[in-house]
Amino acid sequence: MTRQAGIIGHPVAHSLSPVFQSAAFAHCGLDVVYERWDTPGGRLPERIASLREPDVLGANVTIPHKEAVIPLLDELGGQSARMGAVNTIVNREGRLFGFNTDGPGFVAALKAEAVFDPAGKRVLLLGAGGAARGIAFALAEANAAAVAIANRTPERAVRLAEAVGSGSGIVRAVPLDVALGEYDCVVNCTSIGMRGGPAPSGIPAALDSARSGTLIVDIVYAPELTPFLAEAARRGLRSIGGLPMLIYQGALAFELWTGVRAPIDVMFAAARNELASRAGAQR
Repeated sequence: MTRQAGIIGHPVAHSLSPVFQSAAFAHCGLDVVYERWDTPGGRLPERIASLREPDVLGANVTIPHKEAVIPLLDELGGQSARMGAVNTIVNREGRLFGFNTDGPGFVAALKAEAVFDPAGKRVLLLGAGGAARGIAFALAEANAAAVAIANRTPERAVRLAEAVGSGSGIVRAVPLDVALGEYDCVVNCTSIGMRGGPAPSGIPAALDSARSGTLIVDIVYAPELTPFLAEAARRGLRSIGGLPMLIYQGALAFELWTGVRAPIDVMFAAARNELASRAGAQR
């Protein structure tokens, strides 16, 4: 029996998930079709109910439904309850379980692709939106020594720090002009530098104050080399882009659905081929 999985959001036309998840299923010999399920808010209950069918493995969830799906599920696992957001739904004999693999995928990417373990490290997040939220929770769970959040609207950074930190003092809000030299890792959690975004040629922070050992991370994956990463390279700083985070969060979802180890290299290759094709089409 051919089984189904897909990504639920609105819009989802440009999602890379069908590309690399389909490649992973094919590589592992699994008869699964992964589709884009564009779902306006009014149709969300109907779409989630359809995931209970026996031929459906589950779904990924993206903007704007990561919070709205929670009341429609039977149980939450991993960090999803504390975060208040779900990006992966797993169908287990008609019962729907919600997980969030965004943050854990980010930490897994740091460890595997940058050889950077957040435990005991000081990390600065630029931005306080949904991406920063998942990453902040994951870093706190990974025993980071400190997680600082800088945002254009300081109140949002304060609220996020309070939500993640629970009074521990590990997570705090800081000014946007904070000196980068006190951090082991600086992460762009905004859309600045994204192709087709509001500031494709911008950078989220100047790197003048970064020290030589600081790891620069950009969660934007299109283009793979963002202006922020290019500036890091110009200064001789280690860096990692957003594609590894996307792939590793998708790999965790794949493993939750199938119980099979995700073919990371296959997923990377499929995603990079698609990104190259899209970039060529835009020239």
